[in-house]
Amino acid sequence: MERRSFIAALAAPLAFAQDPSYTPKQSDRPEPMAADEPGFESMFDGKTLSGWEGDPKYWRVEGGEMVGEITPETVVRSNTFLIWRGGEPADFELKVDFRITSGGNSGINYRSVVVPDKVTPTNRFAMRGYQCDMDGQRRYTGNNYEEKGRLFLAERGQITRVTGTRKPVIIASAGDSHELSAAIRDDWNAAHIVARANVLMHLINGRVMSVVVDDDPRGRVMKGLIGVQVHVGGPMQVRYRNWRLKHL
Repeated sequence: MERRSFIAALAAPLAFAQDPSYTPKQSDRPEPMAADEPGFESMFDGKTLSGWEGDPKYWRVEGGEMVGEITPETVVRSNTFLIWRGGEPADFELKVDFRITSGGNSGINYRSVVVPDKVTPTNRFAMRGYQCDMDGQRRYTGNNYEEKGRLFLAERGQITRVTGTRKPVIIASAGDSHELSAAIRDDWNAAHIVARANVLMHLINGRVMSVVVDDDPRGRVMKGLIGVQVHVGGPMQVRYRNWRLKHL
């Protein structure tokens, strides 16, 4: 039953994606994508943080890249975010390149909300919501972690179902976590998030890292803000470039 629920959840949002001008042939086979599909729009001009909001102590633009940095003088006591103010997407694909230092911890939040920060009340950029996790040690990169919410929804290599009435249940495998971590580079990486209805998929460098089927009607959120994080801990730096978003 859980497996049927997973397949149905994946299939339902995809039903409208068929191109009426395309007629399948018996000789057709799946093929690699050469570039982004039509419909992606840029979220970042590469020059300013226009359209984004966060604490300038931690965020800047440098060399065409969005930079989040914590120095020894600016160590944080709470996670803080740079928030995209271009909308609250529901179903979407998001693509971005990232590079993070070995001691770094960051993540891309989506379908999220801004919440009060009890630890650092002056922090106006705390968020709760789904997160495509990433870190320089590759321990968490690709996880689906719900910041300030239900926490670990899926770890790397897991396809899970979440009901809110028990721990998330692993219903299938996307691969071995250690093997998948080998696909994550110390240099630039390509993150790809797909959110369709209650199915949330994280890919890094073309590899599926985690999939969550969120069947928790009380806990899940179906639309919300996008943001990027600098995490509590020591000095670190994370860089992002080529932000693009496609509404589905």
